[in-house]
Amino acid sequence: QVQLLESGGGPVQAGGSLRLSCAASGLTYRAYCMGWFRQHPGKEREGVATIDSDGSTGYADSVKGRFTINNAKNTLYLQMNSLKPEDTAMYYCAAGPLTRLCTNCSGGYCPEIGYRYWGQGTQVTVSS
Repeated sequence: QVQLLESGGGPVQAGGSLRLSCAASGLTYRAYCMGWFRQHPGKEREGVATIDSDGSTGYADSVKGRFTINNAKNTLYLQMNSLKPEDTAMYYCAAGPLTRLCTNCSGGYCPEIGYRYWGQGTQVTVSS
């Protein structure tokens, strides 16, 4: 059984930092894609950052230079620096088999394609 469990969200002031974690268990893909997505109230979910099993990464335009995705020892991380009020959202981690579009975030946001497993989310609230 696959489980993804996010943690690390919370309130923070603008300009501050947070590190989100996603503990993954039960994943058996040799070639995989994992990502962080967020959803603002009343809006569609959007892809923020992705990483594949080769270590390639992709970022949404809105977070480039501020957020960093990495994974180690079955845990996916999202380091978020220089946070802005518009980063306020529920953040989800996701995992699935590798697709060729995994880290192709050229459309402004990372594509939500092929993800089979989702965590329950962790709330990030950035105050001005």
